[in-house]
Amino acid sequence: MAAAGLSVAVALSACAGPTGNARTDTVDASGDGTLRIGLILDNTGKQSFLNAPQLAAAKLAVKEINAAGGHKGRPVELLPQAIGTDTAAQAKNLVAAKADVVIGPTDSSRAADAIDVLSRAKVALISPANTAPGLSKYKSGGYYFRTAAADIAQASVLVKLAKDGGAKTIAVLHEEGSYGKEVSVAVSAAAKAVGLGTAVDAEFTAGHAQQAAAAAKAASPDAVVLVARDGAQGAIAELHNAGLAGSKLVLSDGAVNQYGPGLGSKALEGARGVLPGTFPSAHFQAELVAVDPGLKDMAFAAETYDAVNLAAIAAAAAEDDAGTSIAARLIAVSGGSAGAAGGASGEPAACGSYQECVAALRAGKRPDYNGQSGPVNFDAGGDVTAAPYMVYTYGADNNAKMTGSETARSTGS
Repeated sequence: MAAAGLSVAVALSACAGPTGNARTDTVDASGDGTLRIGLILDNTGKQSFLNAPQLAAAKLAVKEINAAGGHKGRPVELLPQAIGTDTAAQAKNLVAAKADVVIGPTDSSRAADAIDVLSRAKVALISPANTAPGLSKYKSGGYYFRTAAADIAQASVLVKLAKDGGAKTIAVLHEEGSYGKEVSVAVSAAAKAVGLGTAVDAEFTAGHAQQAAAAAKAASPDAVVLVARDGAQGAIAELHNAGLAGSKLVLSDGAVNQYGPGLGSKALEGARGVLPGTFPSAHFQAELVAVDPGLKDMAFAAETYDAVNLAAIAAAAAEDDAGTSIAARLIAVSGGSAGAAGGASGEPAACGSYQECVAALRAGKRPDYNGQSGPVNFDAGGDVTAAPYMVYTYGADNNAKMTGSETARSTGS
């Protein structure tokens, strides 16, 4: 999770995961005939608003799947939900409830607890919001996927914005911590790949960006990429004082906010920034509100909706509801090809709903699901290989408006 600004530090020294790789291993059917989908809702306090859009999206997807005939003629079940930060306990309860696939959690720092429990139980897990880069290599036995892109995916888009603005050299300012370090390294690599020079990469702590801003000023860059979260506003103020804000500035997703009078006059005029995902269509928003009339936010709704659909399509491709069968088919039905196991044969057919994808299967084709969050195309690590971003441009009032979109792509692995 990055959009809501939570820490994404992940400990990669957890207990060893299961042997084998469910993403690529050939498996035999072992389900009981009923596809059961669980949700891990781990948002409390200030982030509690993030539960509602994920729940509404899951309910909408299951409703549409069942209207299209369910799984092998039987209704798909959405298991009862609980909210809390004890992710391991939620995961254990979902295993006890015979979940075949689980959607969640939101916070990357809680992903390991869910993966450890669910992978041992051979339950597929798809997070709609985890963004910590380290999760790509977490030992899940192949049971972990995510429909949200890793934080580092934005690097190529940030560099493109700088280059499109005429920059030939950039300075990078990054906030201390895993998010800042990992994204800044990726930005420098992306800049080198397109022929831009990185004049300086300076680290700062929240509230203490003056020295980093001075280092950037001394390097005389054409543009500055700011990679920050909690310390973003202070860093922008220091860059403004150094004459490096406004149109010279490109903001990472953690730094994009509506700053208004909180910054000096026109401090951000012409600056650009990115947020992950796509703006929900009016039709999709209306469908979500029909499920939950009180819905106020759409964060991670598209990614959740796509995760549920992908799980059901994978089960349909396998003709089996077991977590092992779902994990083995997810790469193929998402449009990916890296090491996919079963269900990868046949001519690919683009489809945007469970009903369309099942029709493709019946026609002997391989579904290539492109959903509300865009193309997914899982790679061999369970990551998306196409990551959409919304581009925002700031006005003289230091507030941002969406002005475009970009897609970051990787070749997968």
